[in-house]
Amino acid sequence: QVQLVESGGGLVQAGGSLRLSCAASGRIFRLNTMAWYCQAPGKQRELVASITSGGSTNYADSVKGRFTISRDNAENTVYLQMNSLKPEDTAVYYCYADVRTAWNTVRTYGYWGQGTQVTVSP
Repeated sequence: QVQLVESGGGLVQAGGSLRLSCAASGRIFRLNTMAWYCQAPGKQRELVASITSGGSTNYADSVKGRFTISRDNAENTVYLQMNSLKPEDTAVYYCYADVRTAWNTVRTYGYWGQGTQVTVSP
């Protein structure tokens, strides 16, 4: 099994910053793409940003220029630096990882963290 533990959420005023962290542990042979998703009340979960094992990134249009995703492969950790936060960024943020769990298979599995609340006040 693989566990993803998020931290760094909280309450911040509009224009402020937060940094989310997600540490992966357990049966990990290789961490492939890691990503952050968000889910606001009454809405579907949607992709915020993703990063491949090689460092290629992808962002939702709504966060381009404000959020930065990064990872530390040695620590199996992915980060989301959130700047210039807006009230519409308020959501539960979930970490996702695509994991290869053994050397003798190419099959991968997707895992989710438990989520961390980000609230941006006007």
